[in-house]
Amino acid sequence: MNNILLVEDEKNLARFVELELKHENYNVTIAHDGREGLELALEGEWDAILLDLMLPSLNGIEICRRIRQQEQQTPIIMLTARDSVIDRVSGLDHGADDYIVKPFAIEELLARLRSLLRRVENAEPAQKQTKLSYRDLNVEKESRVVLVGEEVIELTKREYDLLLTLMENINIVLTREVLLNKVWGYETEVETNVVDVYVRYLRNKIDRPGEESYIQTVRGTGYVMRT
Repeated sequence: MNNILLVEDEKNLARFVELELKHENYNVTIAHDGREGLELALEGEWDAILLDLMLPSLNGIEICRRIRQQEQQTPIIMLTARDSVIDRVSGLDHGADDYIVKPFAIEELLARLRSLLRRVENAEPAQKQTKLSYRDLNVEKESRVVLVGEEVIELTKREYDLLLTLMENINIVLTREVLLNKVWGYETEVETNVVDVYVRYLRNKIDRPGEESYIQTVRGTGYVMRT
């Protein structure tokens, strides 16, 4: 069953769409607030996101932008009563995959959702082969499984994103600022020393006693994984 995140502040509409999606055998989670929707979008594993444009706290354009900023490719359909060309272009330019104007026929929404999910499914075979390796450390991107040798290592989302960023840039020194922007986002209010904290968390989980750390410190600059 596909997992769908619905971010919609009109509760009656959200309930109606939820029931229709569940009737089509989708799992549905609802957020009625922009900030809650963004948090769920970034922390959860979703097959698609249905995202209203006008939301309390944080609008749909900003949510979409921040999701794409984190390099998440979850399909997004924007829902809005604003049908101007500028609004449609803005949504698509900030990473939305499709756009549907309220009031809409539920059949059209379901058809667009099916079409979007088919495109993702057709692209999956290549993604399933995606695997990053460094020494005896392996990351299977599709399943988000991290292995040191044969041991599965449990990481938080931030730890995983940090490790993935380093492994995608082998032999490239990444500054703390770059890592902060890639993992936490450009709009984050945390300081760069949080990178040092999470590198320490990672080392505690993946390094082995008596062996060289997977992650090398470049004094005064940042971190690198070197072959």
